[in-house]
Amino acid sequence: MIQGKTYFKEDENDWQKVGEGISRQVTGHNTQMMMVKVKFEKGSIGYVHDHFHTQASYVAAGKFKITINGKSEILETGDGFFVNPNLKHGAECLEAGILVDVFSPVREDFLES
Repeated sequence: MIQGKTYFKEDENDWQKVGEGISRQVTGHNTQMMMVKVKFEKGSIGYVHDHFHTQASYVAAGKFKITINGKSEILETGDGFFVNPNLKHGAECLEAGILVDVFSPVREDFLES
């Protein structure tokens, strides 16, 4: 999770609990970009929120109902989505899984915890 670290190994990094049934691992970042793995248990909810960062996300595993700017889609392993800055968005986990989120610029708030 250290800025400038070249490699990330899952078993050498702890998961941070960030909500009921949701945890994350920051896999790497610099000042311009950050990649984060977010693990969801079935039924957990990433509540609707917004931020000034651009976000691109990939469904690495599972099934999710993703809502962006009031429109919802069901996405499964191999799918992805893109969120422009300041758009309201959220996720409902329908089948346990993992999202891989990329943010630009870095989410400083993720580094504070």
